[in-house]
Amino acid sequence: MKKIIVASLCLSVISPAMAETTAELKQQFDQLKKNYESRVQALEERIDAAENNVVNQVTTTTIVKNNSFNPVVSLILNGHYSSYSQNSDNYGLPGFALGAEAGLEKEGFSLGESEVTLSANTDQHWRGQMTLSLADDNGETSTEVEEAYIETLGLDNGLTVRAGRFFSGIGYLNGKHAHAWNFNDAPLLYRGMFGNQIKLDGLRLNWALPTDQYIELGLEAGNGQSFPAGGSHGGLGDWAAFAKTGGDIGDSTSWQLGLSHYQADNIEGRDATTHLFSGDSKLNGLDVVYKWSPNGNDAEQSLVLQSEYFQRDETGTVNLANANTSSIDANQKGWYAEGIYKFKPHWRTGLRYDRLSSDNTGDNNPVLQQAGLLDEGHDPHRTSAMVEWIPSEFSRVRLQYNKDNSNKQSDEQVILQYTQALGSHGAHQF
Repeated sequence: MKKIIVASLCLSVISPAMAETTAELKQQFDQLKKNYESRVQALEERIDAAENNVVNQVTTTTIVKNNSFNPVVSLILNGHYSSYSQNSDNYGLPGFALGAEAGLEKEGFSLGESEVTLSANTDQHWRGQMTLSLADDNGETSTEVEEAYIETLGLDNGLTVRAGRFFSGIGYLNGKHAHAWNFNDAPLLYRGMFGNQIKLDGLRLNWALPTDQYIELGLEAGNGQSFPAGGSHGGLGDWAAFAKTGGDIGDSTSWQLGLSHYQADNIEGRDATTHLFSGDSKLNGLDVVYKWSPNGNDAEQSLVLQSEYFQRDETGTVNLANANTSSIDANQKGWYAEGIYKFKPHWRTGLRYDRLSSDNTGDNNPVLQQAGLLDEGHDPHRTSAMVEWIPSEFSRVRLQYNKDNSNKQSDEQVILQYTQALGSHGAHQF
């Protein structure tokens, strides 16, 4: 009984204290919850404000960027200094006709060939691009439209249509602008067969096949007014077809193989430096490219090997300025191989060897000889070496040496070149 009385007395004393403590704890908990909810709400408001601010900034920046200048403009400055041991005015390729742009650059300092490119998406269906070249021509600056075309966007099944003036997609180098080449000058086969580069005024259809293996097919049709075609044509003057395929070998290696065909029929008075040619011309080519870099990252080290081979058949008539003529049946071949090694992050070096051969016949050999279309018992060939400093993707300084045996007498050539890219400039193709 005593125990019951003692327990009752203890409960009577403790219960009010516990009740008071519980009420105090509940009050503190409610205050903490209120403070927490208030802080969470404040934080959410700050996050929303920050997000709105970012969206506004992005929208404003995008509007300003997209409307600051339309179309986008880029400028390539590509000057050089050239020194030759032989007179550049006497340059030629025995057995081959040279177009107006296929000779040597003048000796000494030169503006070279700089480019201004304007490009933009017209709408969701089309884009357009125009490239103007600025070159030093006998002390005067000449301007030429290199490319000016429109191109479709977003056609189904990997199809792309291009219309206007553009470099042909045959071969490997032909579709690239000169500032993207690994050497200052074009391979001899490009000089002797392409007039440096083949361009068409016409239409191109590209089809990238929906396969795991990269396969691209191209078909081009032009008006046939530019070298190696020529003359005026009411309809189709020249056309070309090409196929390219490639892929990866592991993580560090990639490759590409291409086949090409170019044809111009009924050429009327193609203008070379020594004569006019009328007739038909057919070109067939093979190109191969191999690239290596550690794990596919070429920032510090890389190796590029590339080669092209072309064979051309031409039949027709050669006309000299003195009205003498000769028939001609020409069989011409040419190839080059080059290797470019990036041995440090901002340094590359390279070697190139190129060679031409011809077997041209006709009914008046003196005319062919005067036109420079007989091989004179000599196959033009050349060895080139270069080293270049690339501080960034926008600038380059290159020193190049050529041991040029285009003619029987060897020419020692030294070229110092700079290339600067200003403004927006898209990535180059493989």
